[in-house]
Amino acid sequence: MRAFKRTFATTLSVLLLSLSISHVANAESTKNTLNSANEQLEQKQQTILQKEKEQQTISSEVDSLQKNIQAMDAEITKNLESLAHVETKMTEIKQIIEQKKEEIVLLQDKVYAREGIMEKRLVALQHSDHTTIVIDTLINSESIGNFFERIGAVSTLLNADKKILDEQEADIKQIEEDKKEIDKQEQLLASQQADLESKRASLEENRTQRNQALIAMQDKYTKIAAELTDAKQDKTKILTQINSIQAEIKKEEAAAKARSVELAKAKKEAETAVQHTVAPPSKSSKDKPASSKTAGKEMYVTATAYSHQDTKNDLTYLGYNIKKNPHMKLIAVDPGVIPLGSKVWVEGYGEAIAGDTGGAIIGHKIDVLMPSSAHAIQWGRKTVKIVILD
Repeated sequence: MRAFKRTFATTLSVLLLSLSISHVANAESTKNTLNSANEQLEQKQQTILQKEKEQQTISSEVDSLQKNIQAMDAEITKNLESLAHVETKMTEIKQIIEQKKEEIVLLQDKVYAREGIMEKRLVALQHSDHTTIVIDTLINSESIGNFFERIGAVSTLLNADKKILDEQEADIKQIEEDKKEIDKQEQLLASQQADLESKRASLEENRTQRNQALIAMQDKYTKIAAELTDAKQDKTKILTQINSIQAEIKKEEAAAKARSVELAKAKKEAETAVQHTVAPPSKSSKDKPASSKTAGKEMYVTATAYSHQDTKNDLTYLGYNIKKNPHMKLIAVDPGVIPLGSKVWVEGYGEAIAGDTGGAIIGHKIDVLMPSSAHAIQWGRKTVKIVILD
């Protein structure tokens, strides 16, 4: 019954240790997943901050572009008003020019008419001079009254000729001045119109470019807004994942704590059982089994040795701490050949507990525990007889 209890305690200890190792591995994997999720969360947060900053920058640029376009629209409107004013003025000036042209035609006709009169006068003067005309006119007077009348007529005629000449000269001069003024006004209006048209074309081109830039900015803003939305959704998913992982970690920590209590209890029971079953070696036990312990299965095995200095883990498969108990009599076995937890007599070593396994311990091989690596080397490799006592 005691052997059954010891075996049960040992088996329970092994199972709890195996479960503990498995849960530790799972907990470590869960923590790694949590760390990875936190890193992803940090990356998404950085992405969100960057996208929000880009969004603010583009929003400012869009506002600036819209203000510039509004200013351009106002300037274009003002320019169009100026152009309309100039066109109205040009229409008025064109009317004046047309009027001037008509006046020039009239003056030219008057000049032409005077030229006919002057031509006749010149023909008459070719046959007689002014003096002869005056004398003939006065001599042919019928009376003193008629004489004075003729004198007045001659004076009027002579003055009319001079007036015709003066008017002719003034009209010709006015025609030339009007032509010059027309040319000047036409050139001025053409220059003003060209300037306004050039300015309007430039403003229209600038507005087109600004509108294109505004469309590009709005498209970029829309794209960044979509990316920002995606990043926020990813962040929400990661936060949900983190909360789930943290809940799982808490659950595993609670389970691990409970398992730790159970493991400590089972280990204590197993160590108590070993302390009652494993006795220190005696000089007679190293050479042969005690007379009362000769019953059981016998076999020959290849025996090597190891110590706590040769392993990375201080706990054996059944949970014995070989670093704290370096002089403990314990062997590593193939559980298929020698049951774990059984007590075994080893030739040249004494009675020991089968409390460990090893990757190289397969079949009829054992590894005996030594206090140090030096003792393990001294043992070397040998073939020995063993007896399974219980």
